[in-house]
Amino acid sequence: MEKTFYLSSSDKERYEKEFNQERQQEILRRTARDLPISTLSAARTIRYCERCQLIKPDRAHHCSACDICVLKMDHHCPWVNNCVGFSNYKFFLLFLLYSLLYCLFVATTVLQCFIKFWTNELSATRAKFHVLFLFFVSTMFFISVLSLFSYHCWLVGKNRTTIESFRAPTFSYGPDGNGFSLGCSKNWRQVFGDEKKYWLLPIFSSLGDGCSFPTRLVGMDPEQASVSNQNEYARSIGSNQPFPVKPLSESKNRLLDSESQWLENGSEESTVRSGL
Repeated sequence: MEKTFYLSSSDKERYEKEFNQERQQEILRRTARDLPISTLSAARTIRYCERCQLIKPDRAHHCSACDICVLKMDHHCPWVNNCVGFSNYKFFLLFLLYSLLYCLFVATTVLQCFIKFWTNELSATRAKFHVLFLFFVSTMFFISVLSLFSYHCWLVGKNRTTIESFRAPTFSYGPDGNGFSLGCSKNWRQVFGDEKKYWLLPIFSSLGDGCSFPTRLVGMDPEQASVSNQNEYARSIGSNQPFPVKPLSESKNRLLDSESQWLENGSEESTVRSGL
């Protein structure tokens, strides 16, 4: 985890001594203003990990089993006894693919002996039970791994993690399960990299640093965005939300860029009121 996501010693001391949650959030907002984050908690607050004492990067979550914040955490896998996240998600997908191919290989090679077993053409040896057991085990594992692999392929195409598929990340305009989706092709390249020759090899080739991710908002033309719907949503949740109402542009791709956005919104409202 980059050091920039940790609070400074002075801010950390002030945060721990402060009991007012709003003032604690103010301390976090000042630090988060310089960080490449674009998501909030479900309560519309800065995502801060009390255990690791850091501001969580986008898509990062704290694993209770590993007791650490994991970048782009997908889930904690008991089969590999480790967290699956940004650093090993490609390896996890290849692990499923290799297991799938191995189960298919075992099932197809034993299929001939399995057919002979049912037609009583197999000689009466102790290997009959082993052949029957091996075929059923490989087939059951093939079906289960196939379903899991297919699900994760769907997640990659949507650029979601397992956590995000159950709980959509919250952006400045509200929850959006497709907030990080850049299109199927770019989503796959974000996990496997630009060099296709490395896709099926256990070589790390994922794009990015795991701390910041491009979103659908970056590069969006504000005039094409539905500003009226976002303003209506902002009014419905109150005027004390700690984030700007307007969609982020390419030059303002931070959750809390500067107070000028608030001043801009305030000047617009005063102009409208004076005109009325």
